[in-house]
Amino acid sequence: MGDVLAGFHAAWEFQSDSVLIRYERGIRTPKLFQALGERRVPLEALAGVTLTPGKRGTVVLRAEPRPGADPLMEAAAGQLREGCDPYRLVLPAERETLAEYYAEELRGLLSESGRTERYLVAAPEAPLHFKAYDGKASFDGTAVTFRWSWTGASSAKWKAGDQSFPVAALGGVEWRSPEAFEGYLRLLPRDADAVAPQADQDPASVVFGLGYGPVHESLPFAAAVLAAVRERGHATPVPVPVPRRDPADIAERIRHLGELHRAGLVTDEEFSSKKAELLAEL
Repeated sequence: MGDVLAGFHAAWEFQSDSVLIRYERGIRTPKLFQALGERRVPLEALAGVTLTPGKRGTVVLRAEPRPGADPLMEAAAGQLREGCDPYRLVLPAERETLAEYYAEELRGLLSESGRTERYLVAAPEAPLHFKAYDGKASFDGTAVTFRWSWTGASSAKWKAGDQSFPVAALGGVEWRSPEAFEGYLRLLPRDADAVAPQADQDPASVVFGLGYGPVHESLPFAAAVLAAVRERGHATPVPVPVPRRDPADIAERIRHLGELHRAGLVTDEEFSSKKAELLAEL
């Protein structure tokens, strides 16, 4: 087709084998769209196209991704607000006839349906990172690292220490939107058979909060990890070297550990063991 249909916040370019979605940048554009930049959606990743009336004199063209085709939508698991749906194109109502033409043309090119065996839409590229309420999360493409914040992390996480999870050791990702109550990102281990503790007590989770782990940062992060996990499959876990730490940072962590010890939240044995671990990182 090769044509471009521009709407509010995005423009769709129709190509012979895909739809290239370019998102605008601006203060009124959802931050998730700005973070995504642009996405190429293969036609085989789509199950259908709809055109419905929108709000305030608009119409909405929406492509319906097949289940399992897009890691972003898999990670979101239906939690995105309508206005942040990357598959919606909102247009003025006077362009309804034109939108219907493109919808019909696109429908004629679609032939696949049902769940896909692999992701067909590219995930956001690593490295990615964001700041959660109780720590900092980073992903370099091979491993996810959680580095706890002394102001927000629970004593359980401090006892466990900073965490590094090779992709090959993971079985999935659970993302609960920061716009919901008690949002979090949890890494799911392979062959997990135990009930996970609450996110604030789980060293495999980071918790969100007001201003922490926003959708436009934490959701692309979750999608990238999810895509890497599926690509890796059940490969043998690869050890990830732990970088040497700043002595000032180690000293601050030991100081906070001492506060937990004096408050009775850490036993003498736990204090001595964790202090030795921290000193070994110097």
